[in-house]
Amino acid sequence: MRVVSAEQMRQIEERAISNYGIPSLLLMENAAWAVVEEIRHCLSESSGGGMNGRKAVILVGKGNNGGDGLAVARHLVLQGMDVTALLFAGLKEFKGDAALNLRLFQGTTGRCFVIEGEKQRRLTRLALTQADVVVDALYGIGMRGALPSLIEEYVDEVNRASGCVISIDVPSGVEANTGNVYRTAIRAHTTVTFGLPKWGLFLGEGPEYSGRVVVDSISIPEPYFKDEEISTFVLTDGDVRAMLPIRQFKGHKGTHGKGILVAGSKGMSGAAVLAGRGALRSGIGLLQIITPEGIAKEVDANITEATVWSAPGEDTLNEKAWSAILKQSEKAQALAVGPGLAQNPQFITVLEEILRNIRCPVVLDADALNLVSSVPGLLGSLNSGGPRILTPHPGEMARLCQCSVEDIERNRLDIAVTKAVEWESVVVLKGSVTIIASPDGRAFFNPTGNPGLGTGGTGDILTGCILAWLAQGIAPLEAACLGVYLHGKAADELAIEYGWSGFTASEVAEQLPKVRRALELTPLEGKRRWRYGTGLG
Repeated sequence: MRVVSAEQMRQIEERAISNYGIPSLLLMENAAWAVVEEIRHCLSESSGGGMNGRKAVILVGKGNNGGDGLAVARHLVLQGMDVTALLFAGLKEFKGDAALNLRLFQGTTGRCFVIEGEKQRRLTRLALTQADVVVDALYGIGMRGALPSLIEEYVDEVNRASGCVISIDVPSGVEANTGNVYRTAIRAHTTVTFGLPKWGLFLGEGPEYSGRVVVDSISIPEPYFKDEEISTFVLTDGDVRAMLPIRQFKGHKGTHGKGILVAGSKGMSGAAVLAGRGALRSGIGLLQIITPEGIAKEVDANITEATVWSAPGEDTLNEKAWSAILKQSEKAQALAVGPGLAQNPQFITVLEEILRNIRCPVVLDADALNLVSSVPGLLGSLNSGGPRILTPHPGEMARLCQCSVEDIERNRLDIAVTKAVEWESVVVLKGSVTIIASPDGRAFFNPTGNPGLGTGGTGDILTGCILAWLAQGIAPLEAACLGVYLHGKAADELAIEYGWSGFTASEVAEQLPKVRRALELTPLEGKRRWRYGTGLG
């Protein structure tokens, strides 16, 4: 699914209105119905009851977002709900479609109050305390910077409310393009966004404030979205299902791919074992691990399904490992280097040889990236080898880019895409929402995964996953997307049972074939509405 900036979404809506004759009021009405349907869903999930007699509070700004909220308020009254609309603008400030929806709501039995200052604070607090649902219709995708101080005080009241909080398009206080939050923002349980999802739902603090996200097309036909030049996407079950290879009945370990894993050092043999388990649980046919001779027996004993080759080096691999790597990779479909490798400077010459001479796709992870970062310009200068996938976390990316971690986090999308193009590599920039950037300028947000992945060894599992998909003949960009998406989905399944803590990297590996199988068996989703997010926050 495409992901857009605020400007791109406005252009799509303007074309739908001016070029194709879709009335703006109809788009607003469709947006309102999408929110009402989500309110119905939330109430049913939380208490199993219907909408009749339930209480709703709508926080309304003066723009189109507020117009959406007033249309929602009218529909909720018609559904039998007790509705209070709190207007954070004077009645004369509402214009166009928003003004019309205000007049329509005033014709219902719903209550409407203009919030002018502290004197309405007690009323608001009481209404929020009693509300089953709070709808945030204060600011839409055009907001920049911090919320006004008066509204900030009321936002804090909303964030303390016990009812389900639903934001329209983006949570108020979250910038639609960057996900930046200045001081405070609405913390939504659910965000209903329209047309296409916005960048800010995946960047910065956006994911933390957006909760579960529902995307509704508001009846803008699919071809209208294609008129816009869009290069950012969010992965969906349907996208990933289409990437999965189909195993042939006559397939065998030779046809399922051979992959080489270069990993491990004294004290970090577990990284090689975990990466190997990730590869095996992702369906690789033959896995061969090259590791220092000092830990080879230990690795061999803990991953019996792989072939383990020892290379010179008691504690870490050194420059003598190149001959073993070259020999074993001659008939391999993929190579991964880095998990638990340690940072022996002698191994830099091996990495240079790999980047220059290995023709199959190569995954660089962990200490392989740290060693590469010690030689500025190395990635840009050695482009004669095979395709590459780099899998840095923000600290490793900062070292590769010679900047601070803060710089990386402020500009995740731009940096990932820029460096993917510059290095002619697929870049997997890990994070709460991992970004997979392609050398052709495209970028993919991954919506799966949760904080439970923030434990030792899960990155090694991911490296093994990507290695396995490459070995099975999947192109580098798709292999990275498959690995990241299924790795996160495995963690989401574990979170259903354990929450966001307590499960291990090994358990993530064990879950991989299960989530793949479930994906293969799941019917295709309809295109009109799409949900993501675990809802466990």
